[in-house]
Amino acid sequence: MREVAVQGIGQTPVEEHWDRSLRDLATEAGLAAMRDAGMDRIDAVFVGNMLSGQVARQENVGALVADWMGQRGAEGFKVEAACASGAAAFRAAYLAVASGALDAVLAVGVEKMTETSGAETTAALATAADADYEGMQGVTFVGLNALIMQRYLFEFGWKHTDFGAFSINAHANGARNPNARLREPITERDYARARMICEPINLLDASPIGDGAAAVLLLPADKVKSGPRPKILVAGSAAASDSVAIHDRKDPMFLSAAFSSAHKAYDQAGVTPSQIDFFELHDAFSILSALSLEACGFAERGQGPRLALDGAIRLDGKLPICTQGGLKARGHPVGATGIYQIVEVAQQLRGEAGDNQLSKARIGMAQNIGGSGASIFTHILKAN
Repeated sequence: MREVAVQGIGQTPVEEHWDRSLRDLATEAGLAAMRDAGMDRIDAVFVGNMLSGQVARQENVGALVADWMGQRGAEGFKVEAACASGAAAFRAAYLAVASGALDAVLAVGVEKMTETSGAETTAALATAADADYEGMQGVTFVGLNALIMQRYLFEFGWKHTDFGAFSINAHANGARNPNARLREPITERDYARARMICEPINLLDASPIGDGAAAVLLLPADKVKSGPRPKILVAGSAAASDSVAIHDRKDPMFLSAAFSSAHKAYDQAGVTPSQIDFFELHDAFSILSALSLEACGFAERGQGPRLALDGAIRLDGKLPICTQGGLKARGHPVGATGIYQIVEVAQQLRGEAGDNQLSKARIGMAQNIGGSGASIFTHILKAN
């Protein structure tokens, strides 16, 4: 297997892009990544997307985006793994380059979610759950995560307000990210008074949907020329799955696919959790932040909230997370989220994270979750 490097990155702001189509957003991000890489031709474009057929009424988006970008003739196809579709596309691109099958591969994540009604979008998102045993009962993803959070509070003795530090941190970072959907800091009082949407999850526990696209261009590392910026290597890439239905899991409060994919990635990268400088985790709901930190070895079982309460997750903390706002503040255009995470890791490693730049950023990790933990991808990037 060849070493693979991130040569170019691009993104659009996460907003309600009423005047932009799915192909427009994907093309803007993809061309930005190609310009950043100094390239005008690619071998393939893999598009991470979950909802194009249901919400945008558009499939065959790989060929569509390749054509619209002026790359007609390149390989192009869509990769779907629910909310982890972006990271799945990135992993497909990584494997294509690492194997030697292709040289220049663009991974694009894109989603349009705001032009349909809330009911339509919610129903489309629910297709990532088990259709027979969860979807047919009318349960939404907010409801599923609320059940997990309620049990977690009961099992480990935390109060709901103990999770507020996750949201406060994300909003503080998102307020300084020009591409974020929600750029307003929040306080403990804001969190405590937020409208309850599904007990115990309130509005500030949940990430907002949005429209957006992000892109990463990968090359063999030996074809990346030395320059003023550090070379960003993909040191670890791993994926794992679990049952789609939460009730089928041995332990609904442990993300086994996060554990498996993270430890595979650690082994590939030759690192331990203590060597990770920052972590772009999948904070679709605040409970997932705690579960991810625990499954990936950063906190003991049932102690994930402690890292947030002690300030360890802040930019100046021991393990900064969601350095550009995470899903909670940057926004969660589901099929694009995994690529946004990779872009944000690369920005930190390059020293291009603006007001959110970390003083120490050499090894960064991103983890993208599909469904309620059924498909989980973990990537570790190193600055060389």
